[in-house]
Amino acid sequence: MKRALIIGSSSGIGKELAKVLATKGYLVIITGRRLALLEEIKKTNPENFIVKQQDVTNLENNILFFEWLKTEFKHIDLIIYSSGIGEANYKLNWEQENSVIQTNVVAATQIYGLAYNFFRKQGYGHLVGISSIASIRGNIFAPCYFASKAFQANYLESLYMKGKKSKSKIAVTDIQPGFVDTAMALGDTFWMASVNKATNQIYTAIKKKKRKVYITKRWALVAWVLKLVPTSILYKFS
Repeated sequence: MKRALIIGSSSGIGKELAKVLATKGYLVIITGRRLALLEEIKKTNPENFIVKQQDVTNLENNILFFEWLKTEFKHIDLIIYSSGIGEANYKLNWEQENSVIQTNVVAATQIYGLAYNFFRKQGYGHLVGISSIASIRGNIFAPCYFASKAFQANYLESLYMKGKKSKSKIAVTDIQPGFVDTAMALGDTFWMASVNKATNQIYTAIKKKKRKVYITKRWALVAWVLKLVPTSILYKFS
């Protein structure tokens, strides 16, 4: 049986991906801060879920968690980092910015590194990070969130290149969603995709071990435009 670990599975994309993988025959280790929500997910398919409570900002516990993985399981095929926070921060409140940095940058970097080294020792594996279309450019309303996603996208690309040069067979995929109907979505926006549609496209990208994919597919057009528009024009529409 294939094994997957989804870090940040209590809600949103992580939760739906966990359900999809379980129906595809994976044994799925699901983690998150909210234990009760994880237990609810397990009830949908008890034989295919293992619940582990985890706060990704607790860096010492992250190390212990990966040590537990090494001793508990012979192999892990797929690790997905789906934890993330972000909201508008017009006044650049430091506590808000720091919370984003701790989850989206510090914790993400540590877990990506732990996962990569886990796979390197194992000899193979597939690492998936969920960054965002926000990684492409800056934004005046949520600067830290957009910057944190740019960091993740570049870090994942770096790990992809390391994986290609490694003797181990390590695949790295960067998932870049546009607007998906989750708690992270900020108000009514255009091209809002259902979680179900987004998750199905993400699962397809994971199966194909894509390096980078925009979710949903039409956001590839937006990404292309964003890369071309000068900052002097872009800020007027922010």
